[in-house]
Amino acid sequence: MSKTVRVNVRAVANVAAVRKEKRNGRDVVIVPSATMPDDIIMNGSQGKVLYPADEIAKSFKQLERTPAPLGHPMINGKFVSARDPEGINIGHIGAWNENVRQEGGRVLLDKVIDVEVANRSEGGKAVLAAIDAGGPIHTSTGLLAHLEDVTNSTSHQRVARAMVFDHDAILLNEEGAATPEQGVGMLVNAQGETEEIEVINSSLEGMDQEIDWAGTRLIEAVRRKADASKWQELKDSILKALGLDFTEREPTTNRKEAPMETISKEQFDALSKKVDTLSEGLGRIGDTVGTAVANAMKPLVDAQNSVIANQKAKDDEELKGLREKIVKANLLDEASAGELTLNAARALAKQAEPGKAATLNGAFKGPTQPAAFKLPKAEA
Repeated sequence: MSKTVRVNVRAVANVAAVRKEKRNGRDVVIVPSATMPDDIIMNGSQGKVLYPADEIAKSFKQLERTPAPLGHPMINGKFVSARDPEGINIGHIGAWNENVRQEGGRVLLDKVIDVEVANRSEGGKAVLAAIDAGGPIHTSTGLLAHLEDVTNSTSHQRVARAMVFDHDAILLNEEGAATPEQGVGMLVNAQGETEEIEVINSSLEGMDQEIDWAGTRLIEAVRRKADASKWQELKDSILKALGLDFTEREPTTNRKEAPMETISKEQFDALSKKVDTLSEGLGRIGDTVGTAVANAMKPLVDAQNSVIANQKAKDDEELKGLREKIVKANLLDEASAGELTLNAARALAKQAEPGKAATLNGAFKGPTQPAAFKLPKAEA
């Protein structure tokens, strides 16, 4: 037995790979998507259905330049073709499908959205906003097929033949078809008569696509954080604590002090690379994402905290000694010395060293000798 059915196959678009172009002076957004893997078996209303690779190969190119409506158009509660005039009026948002090809055992295609046309409708605006927000965005391929019963298979009960691809829709705010949902569609037969047909809503296994989406969004979030200079601020503070920022600090070698015990430049570079290669830990997407990120960052954060704490303790000890030295030399009283910063204390303490008393003001000439007293001359 063979009968014609309408099949809607739900998948997930690759929003992370969205790009923008100019075509004929018009702004377009291009969203890569995929559908119909070879030999996929999906649930149907009366058992599982096999979609053979050779049948897909015969017909997938029909998707080229087909509409990409917002949702599957329906009239009076029944699914219709996206090319039907009323179907176009219902779902058109200025989007279509192109660059349809088979790669890696599945059908790939690009959704092209004319930005100006999309902004003419609330639905089109919602799609553009969802794309900017990063998704995920679902798609659904609408096709017609003849279903043939099979009796010699344990994996499926029917085989799809003679597929006719009608459109690949964009879905927003729609429930997923995790289980078969039977609906009703309309088909115009060869005599021009409208007849009702069974509709099967199926969903491709989206686990890998959801993981890819989550991983790429995490990487983008890290990159955006870096673009906002947060990482640069952290890196600058680490370099300063390590004494590698010579614009702000005098190297310890110039101060005749013992080198500060800290991580080496090589160790620091190795830790920095752990942050630069954070994406390698994305294989643990799911409940372990937070743990993977925390583990990758922990060595760097711990090193930074240790360096800062060690340097602060060293600076505090040095400042205490300098203040005591200044007070003993009677350069300042204890209260005033307690207000000195480290740099100010270093400068003032030099005058407390033997042989380095404060110099007098060059404008001060010292006391002058009084002029010798002379008697006035006697007047004649």
